[in-house]
Amino acid sequence: MALSIGIVGLPNVGKSTLFTALTNQGGLAANYPFATIEPNVGIVPVPDARLDALAELDHPAKVVPATVEFVDIAGLVAGASQGEGLGNQFLANIRETDAIAEVVRFFGDPDVVHVAGAVDPASDVDTIKTELILADIATVEKALPRLEKEAKRDKAAVKKLEAAQKVLAGLNEGHRARTLGLDEEEMEALYDLHLLTSKPMLYIANVDEDQASADLPEIDGCKPVPISAKVEADLAELDEAEAAEYLEAMGLEESGLARLVREAYRLLGLQSYFTSGETETRAWTIPIGAKAPQAAGVIHTDFERGFIKAETASFEDYVALGGEKGCRDAGKLRQEGKDYVVQDGDVMHFKFNV
Repeated sequence: MALSIGIVGLPNVGKSTLFTALTNQGGLAANYPFATIEPNVGIVPVPDARLDALAELDHPAKVVPATVEFVDIAGLVAGASQGEGLGNQFLANIRETDAIAEVVRFFGDPDVVHVAGAVDPASDVDTIKTELILADIATVEKALPRLEKEAKRDKAAVKKLEAAQKVLAGLNEGHRARTLGLDEEEMEALYDLHLLTSKPMLYIANVDEDQASADLPEIDGCKPVPISAKVEADLAELDEAEAAEYLEAMGLEESGLARLVREAYRLLGLQSYFTSGETETRAWTIPIGAKAPQAAGVIHTDFERGFIKAETASFEDYVALGGEKGCRDAGKLRQEGKDYVVQDGDVMHFKFNV
């Protein structure tokens, strides 16, 4: 399951510069609104030092990291939900992502104009929040007549109608759907509406270089991830050793990409497990709390359908004992069944039969 994150923000907040740096590929960045006419998509590896440690032990033919897909969506403006700027086509692009990352301008470069005339993070956040809420109001209002008809014909559809009415009331009061305390049944009932404000949201503070490690105040109740697009752009030009030196000189322990991915995993309740051997060392992304058959199913549905057991070692044991043989000899290679809850960093080998 590749994680997909839509990057949104007002024009000229550094979205495209940041996207280009994070994905280390050519992109379009310009000092005027709507430089991004089509959504750019970049797939990047998830930084994880554990993968390198496993590869050093097993010398696989290839190493395959987990991935994150970033979708750079054109700058939104006030009125986007009514078609202002480039409007609804870009709101539609956000609907297909797992989470939304809003880039908020904190940097003070006077040569880059601010679409609203002044750098004001709180105002920028409120503008985007309002547009997402207005877009969802339009979506729910459009769906209500259909839901009302379905509820009259089928009692099972009443729950969906009630959930939609509850969400609409909350949206009209200025609340995101995600903050309305919907239970699992209500969220499932509204899934096909793909409400923008039901998605997990995180904030990226695009800061000046000397603020890249700053502890910033909360935005809209959330701690933003401070990232300097300039620093990330510089890192994208360096090799691994040079990048490490540069980060150390900047007082940073890791890249902005690593911080962003870690925060996205936390927000979405995700973790990684590994498979490793002579053929391949690979990281797999699964929800926290997933059981062994579910984890196996991420590799292939046959693995889940025909699951027998999973030979499992913790990452720490696997590295400390020199790999699978060392774990087996030390009694640290466990035989886990269908009810085993996979832990972050587990190294697993599945037995199945279909």
